[in-house]
Amino acid sequence: MSHPRHELDDLLAHPVRFSIVALLAAASKVDFSFVRDHVEVTDSMLSKQISALEQAGYIKVEKGFVGKRGRTWLSITRDGRRTFDRHLAALREIASADVAASGRSVSL
Repeated sequence: MSHPRHELDDLLAHPVRFSIVALLAAASKVDFSFVRDHVEVTDSMLSKQISALEQAGYIKVEKGFVGKRGRTWLSITRDGRRTFDRHLAALREIASADVAASGRSVSL
């Protein structure tokens, strides 16, 4: 049997990227400023992390206008959702195994 850590995605191991994808997994499309404020990062930090996630194919970035103001919307892709779900399941499996093991007596 393989340890569930092998299902973790290295890109999502970064807390900010994980937080971004988790937020996008709960919505169809989210405004850049909403993500920035919710994840509590600067514009430049968010832009950098978005670039990495977009390059990996995990998120889609759409630019447009609302009136005369430029806007950026973010959404999760199918690959991004699959990767996030697999990563989250692995985290849950690791946590539940650790909880189960903590009830047992272990000698080293």
